[in-house]
Amino acid sequence: MQSYHEFLSEILIPEQELQDKVKELGKIISRDYQEQDLHLVCILRGGVLFLTDLMRSISVPHSIDFMAISSYGSGVREASGHIRLTMDLRDDIQGRNVLLVEDIVDSGHTLTSVLGLLATRKPASLKVCTLLDKAERRETEVPIDYVGFVIPNKYVFGYGLDLDEYYRELPFIGVVNEDKYTPPDH
Repeated sequence: MQSYHEFLSEILIPEQELQDKVKELGKIISRDYQEQDLHLVCILRGGVLFLTDLMRSISVPHSIDFMAISSYGSGVREASGHIRLTMDLRDDIQGRNVLLVEDIVDSGHTLTSVLGLLATRKPASLKVCTLLDKAERRETEVPIDYVGFVIPNKYVFGYGLDLDEYYRELPFIGVVNEDKYTPPDH
């Protein structure tokens, strides 16, 4: 397994900047959901680090749940445009204020599908919070209510985002130098 130092092109968002932004988002969400039932829904696996830091920054009582979605076809880096629900919510969201917590919004196809699915379950409200918005890659418009960072169209990893299922634990968002990265043999 390669050390990330061998293919890290740059640190796009350093650890302290990430943590400051998550705290800021937590304060805004807390203000917006004062005296309301807030239910956070995290899309696994990439959103886990963001969710855990965000929930510690939200001062209003809230509950959490998880979904897992597969949105990639044969190519690892290109979304197929089709999603497959691999793990559904445990809790009923009817009548609840749901905040979908995502690590990154790219083409918008996955988010559109997930929002459509959740809307059929009749939540009181349904909003989106994403850490990263790769807006220039958007192929379909999606509503994003809370955005941490708008980033350029670069291949990123770290802070929950994987690179072939590795490097999620890194405390920063890095950019891959694809000329120097060798995918692992699984």
